[in-house]
Amino acid sequence: MKKTFIVLALVSSILATIFAVLPISNLAIIPALAALIFGLAAFYLSKKTGNVKKIIQFIFLLTIVALSLTIYKAVFTTTEVTDTKTLDTKETELKEEAIEELENIDIDIEEFEDIDIAQ
Repeated sequence: MKKTFIVLALVSSILATIFAVLPISNLAIIPALAALIFGLAAFYLSKKTGNVKKIIQFIFLLTIVALSLTIYKAVFTTTEVTDTKTLDTKETELKEEAIEELENIDIDIEEFEDIDIAQ
């Protein structure tokens, strides 16, 4: 049981560290919390037997690093919205082109009259 918690905590802490350095750093909170829970369970079970492994301390270290990076990025990273006029004009141009293409489509209705809809 202790080995299972150690493996789950290690995988969760590595996943949290990977998420923390990516642009989706806010998602690192979920695996970091899971790593803390699994790490605490592994620590409790190893404390019962009397030998605490270094890997459990490494798991806590990785989790703290991941949470620190996530908090740092959340506090000091600002999202800037630049000039959206070019995006708006491009969007209207694409809509106009789509309307023109739809208007230029010539459908011959006589071809479809022979089709039985009740099939």
